[in-house]
Amino acid sequence: MKVFLLFGLVAFALAEVTRFEGEKVLRLKPVIDEHVTLIKELAASIEVDFWRPDSAELVTIDIDVDIRVPAAYLELVSTMLQQSDMETEVLIEDLQSSIDAQTGPSPRTHSYTNYNNWDKVQSWISTISTSNPALISKQAIGSTFEGRPMTLLKLGKKSSSTKPAIFMDCGIHAREWISPAFCQWFVNEALSTYGSDSQMTSLLDQMDVYVLPVLNIDGYDYTHKSNRMWRKTRSRTSGTSCIGTDPNRNWNAGWCITGASRNPCSETFCGSKVESEVEVKNVADFLRRNKRDIKAYLTIHSYSQLLLFPYSYTFNLAAHHSELLKVAEGASSALSSLYGTRYTSGPGAATIYPAAGGSDDWAYDLGVKYSFTFELRDTGRYGFLLPESQIKPTCLETMLAVKYIAAYVQKNLY
Repeated sequence: MKVFLLFGLVAFALAEVTRFEGEKVLRLKPVIDEHVTLIKELAASIEVDFWRPDSAELVTIDIDVDIRVPAAYLELVSTMLQQSDMETEVLIEDLQSSIDAQTGPSPRTHSYTNYNNWDKVQSWISTISTSNPALISKQAIGSTFEGRPMTLLKLGKKSSSTKPAIFMDCGIHAREWISPAFCQWFVNEALSTYGSDSQMTSLLDQMDVYVLPVLNIDGYDYTHKSNRMWRKTRSRTSGTSCIGTDPNRNWNAGWCITGASRNPCSETFCGSKVESEVEVKNVADFLRRNKRDIKAYLTIHSYSQLLLFPYSYTFNLAAHHSELLKVAEGASSALSSLYGTRYTSGPGAATIYPAAGGSDDWAYDLGVKYSFTFELRDTGRYGFLLPESQIKPTCLETMLAVKYIAAYVQKNLY
């Protein structure tokens, strides 16, 4: 009887899903020091989830702050904000309703216009990697903390010699679902337009494109099964009950000097050491082994509509700043040509906020000159809960920017 009871409790624990009824997402607009102080005091006294910027430490004057406020604290927060005279806007009235709307009934099989859970993505990886042996192959680069395989897709016409390459990853932060959706879209688009799209044909003939559909697989799976708002990995750190590390604060690029936290409970926890996260180390090891051939690094995030490049861990300009800015602005212009979506381009620290330990800074310092971070749609109306109806237009416009960068890299290989 005790055995059955134990299994029942385990099943219940595994099935437990975090709910967000009555929670709101607010946009705060601090314009004086007192507003900044108030936001930081709020974060220190109650449970607040920062959507943008990533933590209270990054809050400054004249930068909009998007926060998720639990229902239990709404009255208190509302009173404090009213007393401060800080301009406030409600972005999401009821978070659970928005989550339900985003994750409604979906096809039983993989779809490029739906948010696919990890099981569907894994099945898709297996299927697509054998769909066209002349253009695509797969390789395992390791496993996640919870033992899931990290499978890298390689796109490109087979060649007897090693070709220069572009590396792209998606899903570093678990809750940014539009990111993995784009990686899947890109792979399908590249394969299906080869031979009819001259630019894509030329790219895959002359270069290889490595695509990691989801980097933070454990976290991504957790957002589908347990907590839609989860951001970090699912690793355990000794000495604390708090789970996970921010995988985009865990790279050896000014590690933990700014815009990151040493508190394991923080959303921007930098980890116990550089590359403490096995997912980060697996990717870093691959890039180190192949750094001679990899000419561009693209990492896809959301949200804010930004195209960023190094540096984020320092305000110092990258050695290739002028060229990187020119490429980013050209790519942003190509993107906006389809629907008029406006992107802002620039180095991370100056364009949004300083943040150390990011993958694009690390790749650039490794020697990958064309290193860019995309922050996809939107600018906050939906935030991490971008509706499935926006997957297609987001991917179509982002393809234009990625193809622009790829074409530029291709022309400047030697």
